[in-house]
Amino acid sequence: MQRPLFGRPSIHSICSQCRRSLLSRASRKRFLTTTTTPKPADSGLSSLSKSFPAAPPRQATASNSASYANSVDPLQQFPQSSDSDTIKGWRPPPPPHHLHVYAHKHNTHITLTDGQRQPIISVSAGNIGFRKAARGTYDAGYQLGAYVLGRIQAQGLLAKIQSMEVIMRDFGPGREAVTKILLGSEGRNIRSRICRVMDATRLKFGGTRGKKPRRLG
Repeated sequence: MQRPLFGRPSIHSICSQCRRSLLSRASRKRFLTTTTTPKPADSGLSSLSKSFPAAPPRQATASNSASYANSVDPLQQFPQSSDSDTIKGWRPPPPPHHLHVYAHKHNTHITLTDGQRQPIISVSAGNIGFRKAARGTYDAGYQLGAYVLGRIQAQGLLAKIQSMEVIMRDFGPGREAVTKILLGSEGRNIRSRICRVMDATRLKFGGTRGKKPRRLG
């Protein structure tokens, strides 16, 4: 084969045998360099969907849209009821009883009222035998609290008292005495019915001039 002086050999300058080898080599290179687009991976859903017949298209009508609106309406899931439509057999709980304890430095008063604030028992330390300065002592308040709880049990009022509120007023010795009675063995039957303990001590804001303090000696 005769080689040219410059550049690549032309087809006309080579023999037929070399030409066939060059053409076969060029076709093999073209085959190796061709790019093929990869097929998407089949997840199996396409073959599964082919096994089931296709559902016919659904036409939107006024009845279908109305039924769909009724099926998803959240107000129909929870029907509204008026205030008069209450549960059968249900009644509001009765108002609680009140145990008022007024303990000042001279005496102790205990009053038991019902739910309408009507008094049932109203006693003080003077009603159980204490006189003069003895009415404001701790012992008088303790015996008064035990006497009131005894009368509650004797008159059968525990069955009527479902809940009770204790209202304290002032800071005399009888206040702590009645507290010990309610927390002790005497108040074990009524202690579970106490739902609230409040303080109703009156506070003075302004007002008239106070009384001149007493001075001895």
